Amino acid sequence: MDYDVVYIGSGNAAWQGGRFLRKAGLKILIVEESLYGGACANRGCNSKALLDAPYEIKALADNFEGVGKSGNFEVSWPDLMKFKRKRIAGMSTFLDGKFDEYNLDVAHGKGIIIDEHTVQVGEKQFTTDKIVICTGLKPVIPDIKGREYLHDSTDFLDIDELPKHAIIIGAGFVGMEFASILAEAGLEADVIIRGNMALKYFHQPYVQNVIELLKEKNIHFHFNEQVKEVISNIEIDNPEDKVLNVACAQNSDEFLRDPESKIDNIAYENGFTVNCESGLSLTGDYVIAAMGRTANVEDIGLENVGLTYTKQGIKVNDHLQTEVPNIYASGDVADTGIAKLVTVAIHHSKYLAKELLGEADAITYPVVPAVAYTIPRIATVGVPAYVAEESDEYDVHTIKYGRSYSLELKNDLTAEAKIIVDKDLQIVGAEIYAADAENVANMFTFIINKKITLEELDYMIYAFPSSSSVCLYKLHNIHYKF
Repeated sequence: MDYDVVYIGSGNAAWQGGRFLRKAGLKILIVEESLYGGACANRGCNSKALLDAPYEIKALADNFEGVGKSGNFEVSWPDLMKFKRKRIAGMSTFLDGKFDEYNLDVAHGKGIIIDEHTVQVGEKQFTTDKIVICTGLKPVIPDIKGREYLHDSTDFLDIDELPKHAIIIGAGFVGMEFASILAEAGLEADVIIRGNMALKYFHQPYVQNVIELLKEKNIHFHFNEQVKEVISNIEIDNPEDKVLNVACAQNSDEFLRDPESKIDNIAYENGFTVNCESGLSLTGDYVIAAMGRTANVEDIGLENVGLTYTKQGIKVNDHLQTEVPNIYASGDVADTGIAKLVTVAIHHSKYLAKELLGEADAITYPVVPAVAYTIPRIATVGVPAYVAEESDEYDVHTIKYGRSYSLELKNDLTAEAKIIVDKDLQIVGAEIYAADAENVANMFTFIINKKITLEELDYMIYAFPSSSSVCLYKLHNIHYKF
């Protein structure tokens, strides 16, 4: 065999564990057809965090409107985009260097499984004892008329200028987070939702809080709507102008780059029309498909080894093993029933290193926190409030720590958490709505995983003022049953 393990994909689901296998003496190959590090490093998490941060700061500054704020905090998207491109451009090279440092071999090209022990990359074939599929997910682009006019999250996170009026199809993580950026930028958007709720895995009263804030900032929501088609209004109004039609159809960079160009002016004035099955018709200058992600497994040779998949990914057992014993799936592409987050992908990869070294039992998961990086943030960890509210096993306690500690929380009056406890008053879940909900969620993740009691929390001394300390202090009401 050329290798002990071949990873198809180079994201966190691969190299985080691959380095430990190499350290143990196994020979490892990582195959990547695009940029080293995968989507999160180059086209997703990192880009979103960098582009979101200034708008988060703007929202925090607005808390002091009328109580000390002077002037406006303005964000220059073009300058921010230049900075983002500069920072992100080096990620793939950096990770290539880390792979070299870890003595991991790499092959650039599409990895195709030929048989149970062979992976082809370009003209080369590599034999291996084990194969790990880490190809992740890809955006869902609906099969509708005008699908060529749709942009995905990768496009939006690399756009030169923010659209004046976006139409966002979908209200999951991507749709709601992009809507928050557009709202803070003072722009307009329509959000089309197929069902009756946004961010369906999060505490709905907190989601509704975000929706109401977005509505105040010119973001419009349309529930229970099914998109039928997307039409270019340039084609409608200029049927004989082939130059404009081609530019529109290609969604070329020139289409939005030059504010003085004829194409750009017509795009903003005429834009695109999104028609829904109900008859709802919306017009905007940029249409984003934010309808979730699906398994990125087409044309990688699964049929050659008899593996099947669904949109949730490749089915694996509790050892991340597929139906072919020596082939595994790790990260988002694995259908495990667990949230598809980069943190879970890292957990998979580290577990799989132990599994392939014969040092692991079946995989287990600690509680997994999830955060919607809207403005403000929403976070959830452990037993959800909606489950607790329908069960006799739990109680839900609301802690409005922002109202009590607004001075300590930078005038964030609305910060709130719902704490779920069992009948022994052990914290088992939390829902958080706050500017820094992600940090408070991490605190509760630690508490839940380590089963720290309310009495132990009450004994500890915390840094004050801080969002974690004031939230923890309010737990006294549960401890002492005030």
